[in-house]
Amino acid sequence: MQIKQALAKSNEQEPDHFRLVHYSVQTNHLHLIAEASHGSALARGMQGLAIRIAKRLNAMLQRRGAVFSERYHARALRTPREVRMALAYVLLNRRHHWGERATMLAPWRTDACSSAGEFDGWRPLAGIEMPPPQRDIMRPGRSFLLAVLWRKHGLFDLDEIPGRDRERRRATRC
Repeated sequence: MQIKQALAKSNEQEPDHFRLVHYSVQTNHLHLIAEASHGSALARGMQGLAIRIAKRLNAMLQRRGAVFSERYHARALRTPREVRMALAYVLLNRRHHWGERATMLAPWRTDACSSAGEFDGWRPLAGIEMPPPQRDIMRPGRSFLLAVLWRKHGLFDLDEIPGRDRERRRATRC
């Protein structure tokens, strides 16, 4: 909850230059998809986010000191396919790791430690209606690439597992 609050606060601070679009909280790191108007806006936004998270976690754990041992790793997404793959990696990370352990998750289960509930790119599953996305923390992508263009590669199946060949998986389902 502390990390989600820090993410929400980051989106309030720099609305025009830096925005967090999607996230996934892992045990020892975060996956984020962010938009920034330029490189220094990204650096400032990420620095502010790291400080907010560190303050909240340190207060909760009654400790002091650095929380993050390294800087962030940034990668510019330039094509619709790259954006779709990044969205899958962030939003479906839990499903990917459970699939590696040969553990199946129910198709309607999304990762509660991610912004999957705020995502509007899910393909309806027969008989299962997804609730409308609740934009509590994240802000919608502003760039055409992140808001619209990635969809030309297809909406996400609720039971999709990133890192696997989608067509092969669909063939085995039929």
